[in-house]
Amino acid sequence: MDTPDVGIPEQLARRMSMAEQHEHLRTELTRRRALITAGAFAGGGLLAGCSSGTPTRPAGATPGTATSRVPGSVVTPFGRHLAFGADPRTQMRISWQVPFAVRKPYVRVGLTPWGLSRKIEAEVRDLHTPGVPGQRLALDQYYLHAALDGLRPGTTYYYGVGHEGFDPASKERHATVGQFRTAPATPEKFVFTAFGDQGVTPDALANDKVILGRRPAFHLHAGDICYADVVGLGKDSDGYDPGDWDRFLRQTESVAKSVPWMVTTGNHDMEAWYSPNGYGGQSARWSLPDSGFDARKAPGVYSFTYGNVGIVALDANDVSYEIPANRGYTDGKQTAWLDRRLGELRKSADFVVVFFHHCAYSTSTHASDGGVRDAWLPLFTKHQVDLVINGHNHVYERTDAIKGGAVGRQVPIGASTDPTRDGIVYVTAGGAGKSLYRFPDGVRDSYEGKVTRHDSVDTFHWTSSQQQNKDTVEWSRVRYTGYSFLSVEAETGTAPKLKVSALAQSGERIDYFEVRRGG
Repeated sequence: MDTPDVGIPEQLARRMSMAEQHEHLRTELTRRRALITAGAFAGGGLLAGCSSGTPTRPAGATPGTATSRVPGSVVTPFGRHLAFGADPRTQMRISWQVPFAVRKPYVRVGLTPWGLSRKIEAEVRDLHTPGVPGQRLALDQYYLHAALDGLRPGTTYYYGVGHEGFDPASKERHATVGQFRTAPATPEKFVFTAFGDQGVTPDALANDKVILGRRPAFHLHAGDICYADVVGLGKDSDGYDPGDWDRFLRQTESVAKSVPWMVTTGNHDMEAWYSPNGYGGQSARWSLPDSGFDARKAPGVYSFTYGNVGIVALDANDVSYEIPANRGYTDGKQTAWLDRRLGELRKSADFVVVFFHHCAYSTSTHASDGGVRDAWLPLFTKHQVDLVINGHNHVYERTDAIKGGAVGRQVPIGASTDPTRDGIVYVTAGGAGKSLYRFPDGVRDSYEGKVTRHDSVDTFHWTSSQQQNKDTVEWSRVRYTGYSFLSVEAETGTAPKLKVSALAQSGERIDYFEVRRGG
C-alpha cells in the first residue's frame, strides 16, 4: 500500500510549531509506527548491561509488522559507534546498525581479542520513515545498542557485535572485533578532538583519518551530524533522505568504533518525522549519557567528566533566535540545569568545556546567535567556563578572550590565557566536511604561518526581533577557510593546562593557544 502524502503546505508550516507539525503528521499518517526499544540484559561480574529507560519489547523480536526473511548469516553489522555513559571510567555504550531485522542481537566483550567471554543482549530500536510520493520511499532502519556498566577504569576492552547466525567470536568473523579504553581512575594527560558540520563527503572522511592519528580519548561533535535533513529548518517539508544516515555511519565507523563519538544536536538534526521536537531519530541512532535534565526530551543535553575536564553538551536549538523551530521547547529547564551543572563541575574539575551548535561569536555566514548570547553567556561568565566550542559556520574561527561582551585580553597564536582574569575563548570549528563558507567581504584568513593584520569586522548577530543588527567585531583573532578540526591536550599536575590546537585536513597546525587557570 502506498504511503499517503501528508506533507504540510509551506505557508501552514511556517505558522506551526514543531510539536504542532508532529501532531498533524501523527493524526494523518496511518502507517506511522512509534519508536520502540528493548531493555538490555543485565550481566554480572566483569560488566553489566542496563536498560535505557525507554518503552521496551523483547530484544530480537521482529520490529513493527516487518518480517525478516534474510538468514542472519548473511546480514553483516555496520556503523559501529561508541559513546560514554555518565561515568566514562566504568560505562560504555556500543551502537551499530543492521540492514535487515535480525534475531537475538548481542555484544561479546572481553579483555583479549580472542577472549570475548561475556555476552550481553542488545536493545533493538527500529525506525520507520514514512514515504512521500514522488519524493521519498518509506524506509525501515534497525539500530542496536548495548549498555556496558561495571567496567574497570583505565582498561582496554575488546568487543564484537553479532546476532543469531553471525558470531563475532568465530574465526571467520574475528576481523570484525573492535576495541575501546575506559577513562583512567585518576586524572592523567589525554587528548580529545572536536568539530561540527560533518556530513558524508570525501573531506569528512579525510578529517576522520587525521583525527584517528591523534589517538583521542573521545571526540566531540557539535551538531549537524550527517545532513539527512538538507534544509535544517526543523519542518516536515524539509528535504530528507534517511539513507544518508546509513552512509554516514559507514563512513564514521573507522574512528567511532574505537573512539567515543559524543554528539549533540544542530539545526539539521531536528527531523520532524519522528517525535514532537524532532529528536526521535537521534534517540534511535545514538546512546548518549543520561546525565542531562531529561534524556528522553533532550538526548543531546548531557555532561560527563574525563580526567580533570568536565564536558557539557547543550542543544542550542532550544535558545536560537535564527532558527526558531524548537525555541523554548524545554521551558527553561535546560538553562536551569546548565546553571546547576556548571556550578558542580567548577568544584570538581580543573577545566570546564562546553560545546553546542549555534555560534556565540562568529563572523561567517550564520554569524552570532543572539539567543545563545542572551541565554547562556551570563552563565558561562558566572562559572568561568574555560573553553566554548561551536559549529554551524563551516569555517574555523577563534576569538580573543571575551569578558563582558568585549575583548578582555588579546590571545594571539601561541599565547596563554586565564579565564579567571581574561574571559573566555570561543572557537567555531565547523570545517568537518560539508561545503565551506566564507568570511565577510574584505576579511582575510589569518592563521599560523599566514597572520594578517587584525582588523575590526562589521557583521551581524540575531536579535529577539529577528532583525540583523550590526555587530562591530574586535574579537576575531584567527580565521581559516578550510577543512579542519580542534585537538585539545589536557595536562594535570600542579599547573594543569589545556593545550588547544586547530589542525587542517592535511594535519598542519593552523592555530595554537593554552588555557591556564589562576596562573
